[in-house]
Amino acid sequence: MRQKRLMWLAGVAAVAAFVAAAPALASQKAEPVPIGSFSGAYLAGRVAEVDSDLPSAIAYYTRALSFDPDNLGLQQSLMLALVAEGRFDEALPYAQKLKSEPDVERFSRLALAIEALRKGNYTGAEDWLTLAFESDLDRLVSRTMTAWAKVGEGDKAGALAIMNDLQGPEWYDLFVSYHKALIAEDTGDDAAASAAFEETVANINAGSAAPEAWLRAAEAYAGLLLRQGEKDKAVEVLDKADEFAPGRPAIAALRELAEKDKRPQPLVKGAANGASELLLNLATALNRGGGEPYVQLYLRFAQALKPDSDVVLVQLAGVAEQRDDAEQAIELYRRIPDNSPLKRSSELQLGLNLADLGRQEEAVAHLRRLLDADPDDMRAYVALGGVYASKENYKEAAAVYDRAVERIPNPDRTDWNVFYQRGIAYERLKQWPKAEPNFRKALELYPDQPQVLNYLGYSWVDMNTNLEEGLDMIRKAVDLRPSDGYIVDSLGWAYYRLGRYDEAVTELERAVSLKPDDPVLNDHLGDAYWRAGRKLEATFQWSHARDMKPEPDLLASVQKKLAEGLPAVDEKAASQPSVDEPAPAADEEPMKKTELETPAELMAVTPARYTVLPGQSLWSIANDQLGNGKRYIEILKLNPGLRGDPSRLFPGMELTLPGPAQ
Repeated sequence: MRQKRLMWLAGVAAVAAFVAAAPALASQKAEPVPIGSFSGAYLAGRVAEVDSDLPSAIAYYTRALSFDPDNLGLQQSLMLALVAEGRFDEALPYAQKLKSEPDVERFSRLALAIEALRKGNYTGAEDWLTLAFESDLDRLVSRTMTAWAKVGEGDKAGALAIMNDLQGPEWYDLFVSYHKALIAEDTGDDAAASAAFEETVANINAGSAAPEAWLRAAEAYAGLLLRQGEKDKAVEVLDKADEFAPGRPAIAALRELAEKDKRPQPLVKGAANGASELLLNLATALNRGGGEPYVQLYLRFAQALKPDSDVVLVQLAGVAEQRDDAEQAIELYRRIPDNSPLKRSSELQLGLNLADLGRQEEAVAHLRRLLDADPDDMRAYVALGGVYASKENYKEAAAVYDRAVERIPNPDRTDWNVFYQRGIAYERLKQWPKAEPNFRKALELYPDQPQVLNYLGYSWVDMNTNLEEGLDMIRKAVDLRPSDGYIVDSLGWAYYRLGRYDEAVTELERAVSLKPDDPVLNDHLGDAYWRAGRKLEATFQWSHARDMKPEPDLLASVQKKLAEGLPAVDEKAASQPSVDEPAPAADEEPMKKTELETPAELMAVTPARYTVLPGQSLWSIANDQLGNGKRYIEILKLNPGLRGDPSRLFPGMELTLPGPAQ
C-alpha cells in the first residue's frame, strides 16, 4: 500500500517524529454540562475520552463527581485527563487524594514529585518517588528522577551512585548512560560527563530504538565539547548525528556555532530540567514503541517542569497531529519562539496543518512566504508540493518539485525526498517514464530508503513488470521497517496481486495487527481471506473496514463485496508459479510458510512472562517468542490490560505469553 498521508516531512529530521493542547488553552473550559445523573455524566465522559475530546471529558467527569465525590476511579480518570490536557495544577488535588492508590500511584506520586521539584523541595520529591509497585519503566523513572533530586540537594555523589547502581533490561542502557552524563556535566565533572556521553553516542543499536533520546545525547555531547574547545571532536559527533538522521535543525544550529567558534549553553541545567529531559526522552521512545497511552502524559509532565521547552511543544504538536487535531497542533507550533532552531520546521508543519483543515489557500500562501524567505530550503518545496498533492493537484505538485530540483546543483543524500515526491506526482499523473527515473534517483541518493523501496517495488508489481526485483524491494523495505503496517501491507498486497493468497494472508494479518484501525488494510485482508477460501472471515473483515468510516470510494467497494463477494478469478493465472520460487511437483503438497517458521525448540522454551522492549509490537513478540507472528491474538486474549488493542503495548509492560502451540 502506498502511504497517502505524508503529514510529517519524510526524510526531514524535524524534532517531532514522532499524544495535547498548550497551557494557553487551559482556560478554554467546556460549557456547563446539562446532565442530571451520575451514569449519564460518566458515560458521556468515557465517550469523550475515547474520542480524544479531553475538554469535554473533563467537564463530564467533573459533573459526575458532583454526584459521587468520593469515587476514586472517577477521580483517577479526571486526574489523568487534566494532566493530558495540560491543566497540571488542576490535577494536583486529585493526585494528592490518589497518592496511595496502587492502580494510579505511578502517575499521582509522579505529579506530586514534579510539583515538589518545581518548588525546590528536593527531599519531598524523593519521598514522592517511592512507589509500592514498580514496573521496569516505573523504576527507571523513579530512580533517575531521584538522582536529579539529589543534584538539586547538592549531593553529586549520591546522584551518581543511584545512576551507577541502576540496573535493568538492556533498553535501560541508553537512558542511564545519557542521564549519568548530564548529571556529571551539571555538577561540574566534565571528564566523567565526556566518558558517559561517549558511551551513550557509541550505543547506536539503542539509538535505533530510541532515536530522539540518542540524538539529544549527541547534541548535549557536541555542546560540551564545544564549550571545552574541542571543536574537531564536536564536529565528528555532529557528523555522526547527521549520518544517523540527516537534516536535524538542532544539529545544524550547533554546526553553525562550531563554524563561528561560539559556545552553546548546556542542553540541561538543574534538577527540574534534568527530570523534564528524562520524561521527554521516554515519551519519544514510547511513541515509537507502542506506548501511546503514556506519551501524552509524560510530555505534559515534562512541560510542567519546563513550560518554555520548544522540543516538548513540538512533540506535543506531533501528538496532536497523530490524533488528527490540526487546530491544536497549529496553536502549539505558534508558541515556538522565533530564536528556536525548530521555528522554521514548525512553520512548515503549521502550513501542512492548515491544509489538513481544508484552509488550502491559506496554507499555500503561508508556505509560499516561507519559500520566498529561503528559496533553497528543500523542506518548503516538499511541504508546498504536499499541500497540492493532498488535493490531488499533482500537476502543480510536480511543478513545485521541478523548481526544487532546479535549485539542487549537486544532489546528496538529504535530497532524496524531493526526487521521491516528484516521482509520486508524476506517477499519479500517469507519466511513468518521468516518475521511474525520480524513484531511481532517490534510491541512488539513499539506497536503503524504505519508503522509496516500497513505492517503486509495489509500482512494478502492480504493473506486472520487474516482478522479482519489485518483490525483493518490498521485502527489503519490510526488513528495514518491520513495524510499519503500511509497508507490510504492500508485501501482502503484492503477494495477493501475484495470486499467492496464503502468503498474502500471512503478511496482511501482520499488517492489520500493526495498524488495526486502518480501513484499507482491513479491506485488503478481507480480499485475501476470500481468495484463500476463508469467506466467513473475509465478510467479518470487510464489515470491520466498513465500520471504520472509510473514504467514499472504498466504502462503496466494501459494501459491494459484502453483498456479492469477489468475482471469480482466472484459475490458470492464479495458479502460476511465483516469480522466485519453483512450482511444486504435481504429486507434492506445498508446505505452508507458517510451518517452516515455527521451530519446535523455541516453542518448548516459551516463557510464561515477558517484558516488552522498546520498538516491539505484539506481532514481533509473537514471532520472536512463540515462533509465529499470527499468535499475537493469543497474547491479546491472555492480557486483559491490552483491552483487545495492540496499540496499548508499551516498553516495560509485563505480558503473559501462551504455552507451546498444540
